[in-house]
Amino acid sequence: MAEEKAETPSYEQAREELTEVVRRLETGGLTLEQSIELWERGEKLASICEEWLQGARVRLAAAMARREEPGAEPENAPF
Repeated sequence: MAEEKAETPSYEQAREELTEVVRRLETGGLTLEQSIELWERGEKLASICEEWLQGARVRLAAAMARREEPGAEPENAPF
């Protein structure tokens, strides 16, 4: 499991690779097998991006909740 985590690209890396996959698919000239392989890779990359974005949403919600806690000082708020 630790190996799988180490292989997971950052959001930016996944997004960049996904952009390249889409470009290659739109360009055409690929065999059906190549297109299917690229599509599958694109689906995996989109899933990775969604996981990163979901994690960011959770962290943002937690930061906002801490900010709204009674007694929280505005100058110590994360935003």
